[in-house]
Amino acid sequence: MSAQQVSIQKADFNLSLEYEKLRVEIGSSVGAIVSFTGLVREQPLAKGGDELTQRLRLEYYPGMTEASIEKILVESDLRWDLLGQRVVHRVGDLEPSDQIVLVLVASRHRADAFAACEFIMDYLKTRAVFWKFEGTHDKGEWVRSTNEDYDRLAKWS
Repeated sequence: MSAQQVSIQKADFNLSLEYEKLRVEIGSSVGAIVSFTGLVREQPLAKGGDELTQRLRLEYYPGMTEASIEKILVESDLRWDLLGQRVVHRVGDLEPSDQIVLVLVASRHRADAFAACEFIMDYLKTRAVFWKFEGTHDKGEWVRSTNEDYDRLAKWS
């Protein structure tokens, strides 16, 4: 079983610091660390016509959300030869260009790290317990996973 850490937090994260923590934790047998950093993007609101996203609010259920992500990490550990996994996911109010999620995956070989990182992100988009509200400063709507998210998930079956 690889070293795993899940952090749910309001505060922004520091990619370099998280990378270094993982690197120190797993030692010298690592051959690759793959990272993915997701950002809040400015995009047209689903039902807002020409209006663009000005805010994103992520809510979660403490304990349940972490458990849902830990389950994803266990699954990726069973599929690939991994040394370490780290997921940092922000909650609260965010704006376009804010960092929202960080996934770090370490393995002896790059192929395992790349595949596991993509797998984790595909599962986070559909299986992690979060509620996402996006909108302008005066209106918005709750957002669900898209058909594209589920299509990406299906490729892992």
